[in-house]
Amino acid sequence: MFLRRPEVPDGLKLAPELSRGLPLVGHTVEFVRDTIGMLERANHELGEIAAVRVAGRRMVALFGPEAHEAVFRAKDAVLDPREAYKIMTPVFGEGMVYDATPEKMAEQFKMLLPALKDRRMRTYGETILDEVERSVADWGDEGEVDVVDYCRVLTNFTSSRCLIGEEFRERMTDEFARIYHDLERGVTPLAYIDANLPIPSFKKRDQARVRLVKLIGEIIEERKRTGRTGEDFLQTLMEARYEDGAALTHDEITGMLLAAMFAGHHTSSVTTAWALIELCRHPAYMRRVVAELDEVYGADGQTDYASLRNIPVTEHAVKETLRLYPPLFLLIRVVQKDWVYKGHHLPKGTWVLVSPTVSQRDRAVFTHPYTFDPDRFAEPRSEGKKDWAFIAFGGGRHKCLGNAFALLQIKAILGTLLRRYEFELVDPKVKPDFHGLVIGPSEPCRLRYRKRAELSVTPAVSTGEPASVREEVREEAVAPAPKRERVQLNIALDLDVCQGHAVCVNEAPEVFYLDDETGKVAVHTDRPDPKHNDAVRAAADYCPQRTIQLEEEALPLDDASLPSGCPVAH
Repeated sequence: MFLRRPEVPDGLKLAPELSRGLPLVGHTVEFVRDTIGMLERANHELGEIAAVRVAGRRMVALFGPEAHEAVFRAKDAVLDPREAYKIMTPVFGEGMVYDATPEKMAEQFKMLLPALKDRRMRTYGETILDEVERSVADWGDEGEVDVVDYCRVLTNFTSSRCLIGEEFRERMTDEFARIYHDLERGVTPLAYIDANLPIPSFKKRDQARVRLVKLIGEIIEERKRTGRTGEDFLQTLMEARYEDGAALTHDEITGMLLAAMFAGHHTSSVTTAWALIELCRHPAYMRRVVAELDEVYGADGQTDYASLRNIPVTEHAVKETLRLYPPLFLLIRVVQKDWVYKGHHLPKGTWVLVSPTVSQRDRAVFTHPYTFDPDRFAEPRSEGKKDWAFIAFGGGRHKCLGNAFALLQIKAILGTLLRRYEFELVDPKVKPDFHGLVIGPSEPCRLRYRKRAELSVTPAVSTGEPASVREEVREEAVAPAPKRERVQLNIALDLDVCQGHAVCVNEAPEVFYLDDETGKVAVHTDRPDPKHNDAVRAAADYCPQRTIQLEEEALPLDDASLPSGCPVAH
């Protein structure tokens, strides 16, 4: 494990090394036992850049928005995620995703994206809500539930039904929950050292994958035999072809489905649990969330894709939960060519570490960073909008593809549960479980629930109709005549981070489209007609990658730029 000091070009220096490294093994023991604690110590002791030695590897941790941007914008030929994330090979399979060549990985991601694109996402809401209703059908008026186990099982059902298909969901038993749990528990910091060590958690992981390939293979063969097709991602993969015309094997289909589920499930599960816990700890904000849900949905309003975008108080609670408890606490790139950051030389082979958990508690960016304060995401503070500061899902072209699915799922679950039940923690002392790379609450973590008697606010219109219908009626009654803004929006696209989710295309099809060759967004014009301003702003706001940058330009006060009938017009 001895590391020779690399040669450093003139004018540059190596990253300063964290103290208390042991002879030969360096910081390996601390890395395995308490990775976050080690990284927090490194940030406190050395600031933005700190070097550690782990299992014979030179690693450099970078902290803060500037460092995040440098890492996430770097080309794969310079900083590559594949070598580090081969820890996922035992889960996804050999030759899959990060274990594939760059060309094959790009093809596989193109196959993966349709399951998580905006148009498909709009169909998932109803499925998620149905699963929530089924999950509480036997709860009764009051009782207790282990929130971690409940969220894990629920999101297993929702993710598998949305991605694998209805028949798989209906066949699911407790076995699937155990299989998936064993897969997740087999992904730990120890896997960065050797993902094939003969330890119990890795053995269970490997056995679980073999069983899952068999279960999914049975459904594939049944569909082929009966000619049945499904409106799900499994069907998409069964029909998908590589550029050379080859179909995916059962093992490859399983790997792709697991990649999609890991992209959306583990985030949804642990974040929903943490959000409920933090809201129970902060009853004043809980009341605001419930009041918002009652106002938006009334007693029996339909929760749909559009309405889930219109609950900012709830969304801020989810984002604050993601800030404090990001699903992945460690993101890694491996230097492929000597790289320089702020005068520090990072030689080829260096592992570059970015920790959302540590960086999102940076006092220079977030006020009172250890406090649960969802209002930091509201105007005028908007702390989460600082470029490259909020990285709960990573950033750049490799940002988690499932981030939009996860947010949709979490808000749908919270919105349904909190409209029906009141919750409180049985034991307020909840500690994080650091066993895997996904940090959830330690189990058991019990919540006491009681069915709500009535709404916390009176709906704005009492007609006996669903809230969505009432809102439509109210909007029709008071909606002003369309008018042209006196503002010209100029559009700039950060194509380096675009993943082709196509949210913007659905929001403003007159302005945005997907380029067939690149799979990325393009514009018909970068100076769209001001009548499309609202749609363009929505496209920018809802883009999961923040690809769209807008600049406002005041238009002259003339007849063309003023709404008809304006008293200023002449």
